[in-house]
Amino acid sequence: MDRHTTDRRGRRPARHLISIDDLTDQELRRIVARGAQFSAGTATGSDALDGLVAGIYFAKTSTRTRTAFSSGALRVGARIVAYGPGDLQLNTGESVEDTGRVLSGMLDVLVARTAGPEAELRGWAAQDRMAVVNAMSAEEHPTQALTDLTTLLRHFGRIEGLRILYVGEGNNTAAALALALTRFPGVHFELRTPPGYGLLPSITRRAMAQADRTGAVLVERHDMDVLPEGFDVVYTTRWQTTGTEKPDANWREIFAPFQVTAGLWEGSPRAAFMHDLPAHRGEEVTAEVLDGPMSIAFAQATNKMHSAMAVLEHTHSGPDTDTDADAAAEDLAGLRPALAVR
Repeated sequence: MDRHTTDRRGRRPARHLISIDDLTDQELRRIVARGAQFSAGTATGSDALDGLVAGIYFAKTSTRTRTAFSSGALRVGARIVAYGPGDLQLNTGESVEDTGRVLSGMLDVLVARTAGPEAELRGWAAQDRMAVVNAMSAEEHPTQALTDLTTLLRHFGRIEGLRILYVGEGNNTAAALALALTRFPGVHFELRTPPGYGLLPSITRRAMAQADRTGAVLVERHDMDVLPEGFDVVYTTRWQTTGTEKPDANWREIFAPFQVTAGLWEGSPRAAFMHDLPAHRGEEVTAEVLDGPMSIAFAQATNKMHSAMAVLEHTHSGPDTDTDADAAAEDLAGLRPALAVR
């Protein structure tokens, strides 16, 4: 089935977003630029889902993503129907395909967090009326990566050529970042992940193929030795990822050398700090870093709503062009100081 489905109003095609790989380069650039416009307060025409209904289904806990998509849907004109983990007949054995088929007759877009396999979300999308958005699966967290790129564009005014150091588990956030950042020429994305906790080989292969095409650089090592200097960003995530368990009983000892401390700024004194939150101060990051002047983690969290608005627009908008994305990016010129840095 084609990922572009038909809007029930007959006006515009609806699109699924289950993986970063579902997006063309133009679509990715457009969503990020549009999210940055919303963040900067320069966006116009934010009623793309006027008269439509968005389902918000979260089978796992969520503060930022659920609130971002709920408030974002309202801000682009949609009405919402919210579902918790015990609300659907999935719990009694109904298949995701049947559930998706039924909901598609009543909803225009479904935002779903399951923390289960991506194939489950593909099952929701096995119908031709309702767009499906992955708000986090086991393999990938695409809307987090889009939030992060929106934040980078707001803060630096560009994504091309940035040097980003990711420290910690090669989880679904790291996977989505690898797939997204390698789309941009000149980006150097370096991951330092604990032994046995790196990116899935399938993710690495896909991201490396993108890097070969664009001229980006993707590096993954499993130690914290001999870090290069001059990073623009240091990024980490919570060690205890939602819905997962570590296979090693002594995993905290394995992760301990990968804590983000102020020492990482010795070689990159101007680097911004990013975190997808929630954070555990004293585990993956020290309070000195998270609450310090280098941190843009809380502005990043706010950008989740702005990015969600852009994603929801994308599900019911027409084809994007390079001109659209370039024009949106140009509108952001000079806006970097507007981003609150604590």
